[in-house]
Amino acid sequence: MTTTTSRPSTPDRGPRPTVPASNFAHLIRLSDDTGLFEHARHAIVRREHGYCTDDVARGLVVASREPEPTEEVLRLAERYLAFLTHAQDCGGAFRNRLGHDRRWTDEPGLGDWWGRALWGLGTAAARSPAAWIREEALVAFNRGAARRSPAPHAMAFAGLGAVEVLRRHPTHTASATLLADAAAAVGGPGSDPRWLWPRQALTYASAALAEVVIAASQLRHDGPPLDDGLRMLAWLRDIQLRDGHLSVVPAGGWRHGTARLRHDQQPIEVAAFADACATAATVTGDPGWETGIRQAVEWFRGDNDVGTPMWDAATGGGYDGLTAHGPNLNQGAESTLALIATLQYTRRWS
Repeated sequence: MTTTTSRPSTPDRGPRPTVPASNFAHLIRLSDDTGLFEHARHAIVRREHGYCTDDVARGLVVASREPEPTEEVLRLAERYLAFLTHAQDCGGAFRNRLGHDRRWTDEPGLGDWWGRALWGLGTAAARSPAAWIREEALVAFNRGAARRSPAPHAMAFAGLGAVEVLRRHPTHTASATLLADAAAAVGGPGSDPRWLWPRQALTYASAALAEVVIAASQLRHDGPPLDDGLRMLAWLRDIQLRDGHLSVVPAGGWRHGTARLRHDQQPIEVAAFADACATAATVTGDPGWETGIRQAVEWFRGDNDVGTPMWDAATGGGYDGLTAHGPNLNQGAESTLALIATLQYTRRWS
């Protein structure tokens, strides 16, 4: 994260500003003909930090989710897809960091960026309205789907890409196998009702792990019990509610048996929670999960621990984190993508 810039704010539960379902203005500002810059100071791009596959992949996810993308958004998707195919090696691994000088600074690997790349490619292969994007994305997805990461988070992100492909191609064997392996890597809920998480610490994008278990339960064979993923997500929801609003686990995480901190809360947690609740609502038909989506939207609108909006109406950017004194006013790629991803659900659930 870049240098924190914040402003004081006091809780105020009054009317909240309306936010549009789709505002790609800041994402366009952060993008050039190569990819998506990772960091910004306020709304101004910090080119010296370059690009990363992690963010470009998430950019491809949100661009591909647009049901009727503008020409600008479609061009973003094509640019992000080109970046990912350039980052991928012949064995299906991905490089993560590209400098502004267009030189890679790392070797191909299977970290979180591999998983998110497959998530982006799978989403594009399933949802893009452009046939040439769908076809190329599926080629790159197939190459990456043959690999496996030792990291549960990376496997979960890859599994979400497999879910997307299976929605369009139900007999896609490589995706079904990858999704089953992703759910196995995450594991099921623990036995302690006070700590149902499969690991002893909550770290980042935690709801994505529950989401992939829920999605994998729909496999015809070898899927985990649906109740496993739902129990994990319900527990995560319950511990992250405070006075009726979301208060997500902060960037420092939370280890079982230790005191839980309240700040700095990251937008990525809120977006992951919205995604998981949407999947739970779709799979179960239970409207109760729609409440979680609305709480995620409201967190950005200002129904959070500090009572302050977490987006900039002038730029369309998402603020980088929620501190005890208000938002970190920097508007980097990760936070802006989290904002867009969450608000995309307002078309169906508002």
